[in-house]
Amino acid sequence: MSVNLKKGEKISLVKPGSGLKKIMVGLGWDEVQQKRGFFAPKPQDIDCDASVILCGSDGKVVGGIKDCLIYFGNLRHPSGAIVHQGDNLTGGGEGDDEQIMVDLSLLPDNIAKLVFVVNIYDGTVRKQHFGMIRNAFIRIVDAGNRNEICRFNLTEDYGGMTGMIVGEIYRKDGEWKFNAVGQGVREASRLDNLVQLYR
Repeated sequence: MSVNLKKGEKISLVKPGSGLKKIMVGLGWDEVQQKRGFFAPKPQDIDCDASVILCGSDGKVVGGIKDCLIYFGNLRHPSGAIVHQGDNLTGGGEGDDEQIMVDLSLLPDNIAKLVFVVNIYDGTVRKQHFGMIRNAFIRIVDAGNRNEICRFNLTEDYGGMTGMIVGEIYRKDGEWKFNAVGQGVREASRLDNLVQLYR
């Protein structure tokens, strides 16, 4: 049975001997219907991008860009432990908009935290922000039996924010845990703005 988390809550995902190794991290969102005048052009779709920032035990990114960031331009970690399933340009449709597969057993020892973030591509230029997004969530699924382990629905008003630190999977005392973060970032229309927070 899935656990619904609130902001700041943590849950243990993998205890020693539990057998859980592969998980699917699903992220989803819906675009609020934008109003427009009768003769105004159709508003641009909001392009949200889900990514993973890889950090060491010190909370700082590990290695170069190919080692520390999985996103639409770098879909697979060199270890094979993290595979991004691809970019969704509009957020349309039901369920997960983007999915990221993680094999915890393959993660190198120097990786202690996976930070899941979403940013609005070119949000500042297009005058788009997370106040124009609704029903945003992150969920963790056991990839073996496809059972949802936990879900975090983001319910706050994130108006003016172009980026979001959604949640973290981190290693502590031999266990993998999930932390529901839900922190907005004002200037993150370029992914590098989010990566810089962990340098």
